[in-house]
Amino acid sequence: MSSKTTFEERLSRHIDELKWLYFELYSGRDDREKSFSELLEKMSFRFNEREDELKKLDEERLCNKDWYKGNSIVGMMLYTEAFAGNLKGVRKKLDYIEECKVNYIHLMPLLDTPKTKNDGGYAVSDFRKVREDLGTMEDLSELSRECRRRGISLCLDFVMNHTSNEHEWAKRALRGEKEYKDRYFFFEDYSIPARFEETCPQVFPQTAPGNFTRIEETGEYVMTTFYPYQWDLNYGNPAVLTEMTDCLLNLTNKGVDVIRIDAVPYIWKEIGTNCRNLKQVHSIVRMIRMICEVVCPGVLLLGEVVMEPDKVAPYFGTVEKPECHMLYNVTTMASTWHSLAVKDVSLIRKQLDTVNSLPKEYTFLNYLRCHDDIGWGLDYEFLKSQGMEEIPHKKFLNDFFTGRYEGSFSRGELYNDDPVLMDARLCGTTASLCGIEAAKESGDKEQLSEAVDRDLMLHGFMLFQSGIPVIYSGDEVAELNDYSYKDDPKKADDSRYVHRGAFNWRRAAQRKRKGTVENRIFEGISRMLDIRREHKAFLNEADVRTLDSGDASVLCIERSFGDESITALFNFSPEEKIIKTHEDAKFYDLISGESIESENIVMPPLKLRWMLKINQ
Repeated sequence: MSSKTTFEERLSRHIDELKWLYFELYSGRDDREKSFSELLEKMSFRFNEREDELKKLDEERLCNKDWYKGNSIVGMMLYTEAFAGNLKGVRKKLDYIEECKVNYIHLMPLLDTPKTKNDGGYAVSDFRKVREDLGTMEDLSELSRECRRRGISLCLDFVMNHTSNEHEWAKRALRGEKEYKDRYFFFEDYSIPARFEETCPQVFPQTAPGNFTRIEETGEYVMTTFYPYQWDLNYGNPAVLTEMTDCLLNLTNKGVDVIRIDAVPYIWKEIGTNCRNLKQVHSIVRMIRMICEVVCPGVLLLGEVVMEPDKVAPYFGTVEKPECHMLYNVTTMASTWHSLAVKDVSLIRKQLDTVNSLPKEYTFLNYLRCHDDIGWGLDYEFLKSQGMEEIPHKKFLNDFFTGRYEGSFSRGELYNDDPVLMDARLCGTTASLCGIEAAKESGDKEQLSEAVDRDLMLHGFMLFQSGIPVIYSGDEVAELNDYSYKDDPKKADDSRYVHRGAFNWRRAAQRKRKGTVENRIFEGISRMLDIRREHKAFLNEADVRTLDSGDASVLCIERSFGDESITALFNFSPEEKIIKTHEDAKFYDLISGESIESENIVMPPLKLRWMLKINQ
């Protein structure tokens, strides 16, 4: 079968729906026929440009469409410059990645950005160029080739919602070129922006209030949902969709396996709405999915949808008309830290029941930390029934995890602190938030041992969930907060850099010294990853349910597939608990190696058990 036939056959399966969605999206435009033809031309060009090795991989993955599911993929999220200096450095460190038993790496934003006002890489000034200090597009291609040789998938961010105000389009818009002004939301006065502001909430009310920025040079207003230097793109203009899709396909042709679509719910704007999760967003994501299935069907779409489950799940689309392949399990992450602070697992259990009730085809990425802050988007209706009001509870959580609450073990920092709404977000590494930093400072060995147990228990819970576990680089060796960012004028105003510090390779070397904190964390996570890969109960198709442990501090989850059943217990309390399961059975603890009777199971403080049921 020729490449041309392959492209045409794939396109024929999608062309009717693709054209229907496109024409519906741009129903009021006379140029939609011409612009749709231009989109198809871009798709054809990128397909013909795609390397034979990548096309071969596409075909292999088409034969195994669930290649990314199961229990074998483990991810790691890292900043290129912090981890290894540049892309060539990352390539040299792939042995370490493999030692971590990781086969999926998410490189944080590395496309060209201004040196300042870059939002950590999310204000892109050129979607076709790698930041010069990190390397070149060829370096990216070489890294992806080496990753493929080792069986490692590569994920990269694609910032769809906005560009930097130093992007070529923005510069030409500032010069008054209408073609490029039409790619953004430009207004001569504040009358229309005022109408948007009536219904559109603010993302950063303290540090970047409002959704529009006045341009001093012209007196005009431009839409800036996030920061004043990030200009929102107008997807009501088909040229934007065509050009941005081409930029995305260009990245996939460099060997990127997973495209993380940043801030996807925001990409369509409409007066009189909250400009979030509009139906046009789903039309665009569905079109991108089909375009990739034609040009690069081995590539996955990961949606960044930081919202509650009922708003997240629709981004999977339907079985017949899928959208994203994977989404972040953000609410479970936030609920995990809440449970640690209150020593009560009722909220996390409710959250897990919601997630586990969704179709098994849905794939979530599970994590404890990421590059961003932790926002307290919890189920406050449920918490209210337990006597926890939203504003006081947010204040408690922020006080607790910054060490200001009496008895707190945690060391974190606040981001975008709003003293009126008490809606600050939390920053910090897993190790520091779990108490390892405070324990090392105090020299208290018992406190340090507790903190390590707390860290491993949380990782064990994350690894026990269905989906793809993703470790934040440094967490595998208990990296602590890096406060040096405060001495850098470019970073000092952004407390997220407290957990974005340079990877400490000297400290990481301690992972090989028995008894060190780094060794205990590294080996503990490594052991759990081995178990996870060895047992079919960890497959995505497994049946998963929470059980009542009989104690508010102990979470009980059961996974079963075929004749294998594993029951996990997680003690979120610093006190020993005695737990009885719901049936008389014998278990083998895969973590400790103990044989266990179901009657009166001892759960040491902050420990976990993964108990394989022994068939009698």
